Amino acid sequence: MKNFALFLATLAFFGGAEAYSIQPKSTTASKPLAQFKKAVGSTFVAAAIAANVLNPVADAAIFEPANFGSSNIIAEKEVRQGIYKEYEIDVAPQNYESAESTFKSAKETKSKKGKYTALLAVLVVGSFVIPMAQYFWYVRDDDSSDKFFAQQVPDPEPEPQKKKGWFN
Repeated sequence: MKNFALFLATLAFFGGAEAYSIQPKSTTASKPLAQFKKAVGSTFVAAAIAANVLNPVADAAIFEPANFGSSNIIAEKEVRQGIYKEYEIDVAPQNYESAESTFKSAKETKSKKGKYTALLAVLVVGSFVIPMAQYFWYVRDDDSSDKFFAQQVPDPEPEPQKKKGWFN
């Protein structure tokens, strides 16, 4: 099979992929540069297909996991019947964890509810009060707003009377 694939790849490489397709009859002579581009493209495609055909497919049975230390994984080997063949599998002992509940009881939860409610209230109030107190601390000696509002603003001059025209 590998020799046949190699033969096909060599034939496609030298013959070009378009040699095996239906060629339309044309009355006009095509440009040599266009023919060269088609030949290069078909050769590249044939080479890519041949490279993928000739590479061996990774076999999952050959794969070995990485060894991360000196300890060996110990498991019991067991042969089981599959649909197509028999399989050898590793059977490790199963560790069952306790199914008991680890939640606190309703009574214990209710008794500590007030503590967390108070903590949340302090955090929410603090997130509003602390920035306001900080702002007022920074502007306590600033009298620029008092100066601004204490200015005597002169009254604006009245607008001059408009001349009467055709539409006024």
